[in-house]
Amino acid sequence: MSQDLMSMLEQAFEESTKLYQERGFQRRVGFGKKPALVSVDLANAWTRPGNPFTCDQEKMDNEIIPGMQKLLKAFRAANLPVIHVTTAYEITDRNAPFTDMGLWHNKIPVDAVDLANEDLWAIDSRIAPIKGEYTLLKKRASSFHGTELAGILRANNVDTILVTGVTACACVRQTICDGIADGFRPIAVKECIGDRVPGAVAWNLFDIDAKFGDVESVDRCVDYLNTVGKN
Repeated sequence: MSQDLMSMLEQAFEESTKLYQERGFQRRVGFGKKPALVSVDLANAWTRPGNPFTCDQEKMDNEIIPGMQKLLKAFRAANLPVIHVTTAYEITDRNAPFTDMGLWHNKIPVDAVDLANEDLWAIDSRIAPIKGEYTLLKKRASSFHGTELAGILRANNVDTILVTGVTACACVRQTICDGIADGFRPIAVKECIGDRVPGAVAWNLFDIDAKFGDVESVDRCVDYLNTVGKN
């Protein structure tokens, strides 16, 4: 992101923070008693170059993937639930009389993620699921909308979701908004959230932190994971 754009955003955030705090926004939802990791769309179509959905590769390689590796290590050590979310479509012909793409293909190129090509929607090998972790296939922006996510989280007594992935302005944001609506404590892991548009991450994390969930660093989340259930 250009320094000029970041400076403009920081100025806007500073002014908005004053307004929000005066009006009672930016409260803390906090960490709960049992967390799950909900990693959104960190699959090859988003994490690797050459796809319409490819996200900022510098941030992906230097922040998001290393941050995810730290989180996965902590979740696995604590034997806590991990859900890897991905997106793909079985009927990608835009002229078909019926398609699982719904109307979304009229706005964005979801037809580029064909279920028949597993390499597109497979979770990035650098953070690949291991035995005991669940891979959830969604069709819409939110990981909750029309999926089994809320049910399996509740069945496992989860009250907190640490959300990572892409993109900040769409699937991550919608997952966080639906998460708090469904009664979970959303924690947005700052270094592990990306996008493809300059400024989108910074703005969305600021707005999420004001209204829908807490934005916390990877290190803060790892500290929490290392102590959860031990107090």
